[in-house]
Amino acid sequence: MRLVCISDTHSMHREIQVPDGDILIHAGDCLGVGTLEELEDLDNWFSEQPHRHKILIAGNHDWCLQDEPADAEGLIRNATYLRDFGIDIEGLKFWGSPWTPIFFDWAFNLTRGPAIAERWEQIPADTDVLITHGPPAGILDQVMTDTHVQSVGCDDLTRELERLRLKIHVFGHIHEGHGQQKIDDCLFVNASTCNGSFRPLNPAIVVDL
Repeated sequence: MRLVCISDTHSMHREIQVPDGDILIHAGDCLGVGTLEELEDLDNWFSEQPHRHKILIAGNHDWCLQDEPADAEGLIRNATYLRDFGIDIEGLKFWGSPWTPIFFDWAFNLTRGPAIAERWEQIPADTDVLITHGPPAGILDQVMTDTHVQSVGCDDLTRELERLRLKIHVFGHIHEGHGQQKIDDCLFVNASTCNGSFRPLNPAIVVDL
């Protein structure tokens, strides 16, 4: 099973090269300003991709999926949209969730602690592939401030991972963290397509299971 992972395309999906594979995973921030029109174009683009399965979750820029969920979800016809929900594909169990710790006033933000932890507690213990928009704390989550490098991932998600036996955890959100890291039996994938300058220059990450 070949997974092709992208994230943070910010409506620049037509500018990127996407390798062929079995499942195309988009880990959120698919839109630019978050409109229904952008989402409709993304869905049309999904229809043009050769992958047998496509999975989409939302990110903090994807406003219409938060504020107009019925209209927005109705536009997604060519991918499976997961919002705190799972899907079984050929024996692999996927779970998708859009939440990130609150940062200014973006979509799908929750405060650290019980509010966001409650979402992570919903992840089934038998999940094979977890898709979240943001990273767990300490894993491919570093940004450069004016004075130092800072880890900005979710501590509550990191704690919840201890009860799971994931094969892969796919996320994005932190553009500068693009890459892969293997920890024990889990491969962590920061699939951010846009770099720190919001240009879609980071390649898709391909994982074979």
